[in-house]
This record gives sequence, C-alpha cells and structure tokens, in this order.
Amino acid sequence: MATADDLIAEAAAADVNGWGFGYLDGRATEERPPWGYARLLAEAVAQARVAIDLDTGGGEVLAECPELAAEQHVTESWPPNAARARALLGPRDVQVHETEPGAPIPAPDRTFDLVTSRHPVAPDWPEIARVLTPGGTYLAQHVGPESAFELSEHFLGPLTAEQRRGRDPDLEAAAAEEAGLRIAELQRARLRMEFFDVGAVVWILRKCVWWVPDFSVDRYRAELGAMDEHIRRHGSFVAHSARHLIRATAR
Repeated sequence: MATADDLIAEAAAADVNGWGFGYLDGRATEERPPWGYARLLAEAVAQARVAIDLDTGGGEVLAECPELAAEQHVTESWPPNAARARALLGPRDVQVHETEPGAPIPAPDRTFDLVTSRHPVAPDWPEIARVLTPGGTYLAQHVGPESAFELSEHFLGPLTAEQRRGRDPDLEAAAAEEAGLRIAELQRARLRMEFFDVGAVVWILRKCVWWVPDFSVDRYRAELGAMDEHIRRHGSFVAHSARHLIRATAR
C-alpha cells in the first residue's frame, strides 16, 4: 500500500462531481439494500407518463434505466452535477431543471404521475404531494438515521441525540401522510461499509460533505493519520449505512 501522504494527496485532488462511485472500486465496499432500488426505479419510469427525479446528481442512477418515462424531468441544485446530468441525459430528451436548494419543484400542480429520488437531500413532502397527480406514486430510497456515524464520529467525536434522530423513517412517513400522501411501503436496512485505505475515506468525505461538514485534509490531518494506522493494523475501517425505501401514493 502507498504511504498515507500519497493516498491522501491523490484523493484530495480526485474528481468528486456527480453520483458515480467508481473511484472506490477495490478500495471500499458497501452492502446493497435487499429491495434493489435500481430495478424498482427502472420498472417505475418505464411505465410512467410524466416523471421527475429529484436531486438526480449527475443523472447516473436514472441513466441506468433502459427506458424512461414518456416525458422525463430531473432536478439538481449543484451546478457541476446539473451540467453532468445535461450531458448524460440530454441525448435522451430528459429535461434538466437546475434549481436552488430548497426551492419549489419547478412544475404546476398535479403534473407528474411519478416522482422519484435516490438519497434526496431533504424531501419536501408538501411539494411532492402538490406535483403528483391523484393516485400518482412517490418512489425513493432515503438515507436513514445514524448513517456512517462511525466514520463521522472518528473525526467529530460523539454526536448528539438530536443528530442521531435525523432522517428517521417513521418521522418521514408521518410527515408524508400529513402532507396528503398515503404510505404504501416502508422498508429499512442497515448495511456494512468498509474502507480499505485512507484515500478512500478522504474521497468519500469530500463527496458526502454532510458526514463531516467542515472536512479538509489540513484540518483533520491527525485524525487521518489515526485512520491510516487503524486500517493498516485491522485491514479496514468498518462503518454502517442506513437506508429506507418509501413508496407513497397521492390521495
């Protein structure tokens, strides 16, 4: 294995745009949820008339679908990702809406018979309910509570009880119901993650910035050194992600 300094420097300079994770091939692993979101998404969009994928990133997940909705839209608020989505999905006649964080969904009421999202930043349930047609479907895979907290706490120390309650699937389901949706399916999974070198950790913290919000190599040089020592001694650093699948229908 390369030295810690070389691994860190390489990862600090690597591209983190989009939602592709090819950089981690052979360097980190994460169990997949049992429901197979990519398959469910492909089945749903193939049957949809007008659909929108929220927080699409660079469009990589949607692009894997062999067939898209007859009229397909996506939203993305980070300009580099929006540009990547336009390049990837534009040739398939997908309409890419570059939005501001927290802005309303750019569509009239009752526009979409399908709204999807993989790992939305903060689902806006009233907005989702507003743009769905009666009987329309929301299908999404959300990040759950305490996801990758072992990794976050290595750098930040113990997190608070309030932080641990964030993204609770039961609270999200209740909020969706309150907004006028009916929960048809709610599944949960806790999944093993392993990082096999400190460069993989640097790269993922640059990409998933909410795990350690003030992360930089210089600020956390000591913690990165300790992480490198741990991985060399134990073979990997183990954390656990949380995911839940939500399928809801508009009333």
